[in-house]
Amino acid sequence: MMKEMLANVRNQTPLIHNITNYVTVNDCANILLACGGSPIMADDMDEVEEITSICGGLNINIGTLNQRTIPAMLAAGRKANKLGHPVVLDPVGAGASVLRTNTAMKLLEEIQFTVIRGNISEIKVLAHGTGATKGVDADVSDRVTEEKLEQAVAFAKAFSQKTGAVIAITGAIDIVADQNTAYCIRNGHADMSKITGTGCQLSAMMAAYVTANPGHTLEAAAAAVCAMGLCGEKAKQRMTALDGNSSYRNYIIDAIYNLSPDELEREANYEVR
Repeated sequence: MMKEMLANVRNQTPLIHNITNYVTVNDCANILLACGGSPIMADDMDEVEEITSICGGLNINIGTLNQRTIPAMLAAGRKANKLGHPVVLDPVGAGASVLRTNTAMKLLEEIQFTVIRGNISEIKVLAHGTGATKGVDADVSDRVTEEKLEQAVAFAKAFSQKTGAVIAITGAIDIVADQNTAYCIRNGHADMSKITGTGCQLSAMMAAYVTANPGHTLEAAAAAVCAMGLCGEKAKQRMTALDGNSSYRNYIIDAIYNLSPDELEREANYEVR
């Protein structure tokens, strides 16, 4: 269904409300435009409910938390739930500070999320209420490897059952799971970790995919992860000796813009467990 998931985004142009971090807000807007969606960035308490009402989906990212935006995230999430709109949570850096951990847990308690996307350390913090991160990166001891894959799949399925959300754990091997089924995805390139915000971009794009594909949240989230990883591969192939991580970031956005549904269907690299 990968082909259909992307085609629906392109055909419907879902409008996505993003309360995201100011490090990557521009890239998130551009990745939404590139994949076929449409972005709105609004985080003031006086307008977030109104903006959420006119959008199809909501993306909440806690990357640059402050006391002004936390109530706005909660208000927007509650409004989206009331309207039946999909909501994506990106718990950036959960576990790195008390504020981040407490905020992520409060969001999880008060909002029904459609998809929760993060690295393995961030997701473990949400599941257990505590854990270790390396800033906003996964702790080395947590990283999903072939040897740990079965254990990580079981963890993702169990957390999905607990939360009612699709769980997307991104890393060297990506896992996208509901309580019954997991996609193990091997698209991507290691150099994607050298760019600030590829995860943030993915969460924004994932909101567009799940909004455009109601009733197929698992497949839509998996398609978004495959698309991002595949375009990381295509962008890397375009690099020259004079290009660095800034060019790589732009090439990824270009690749998302040029990705066809047929390419995604043909080149998505995953197995289902």
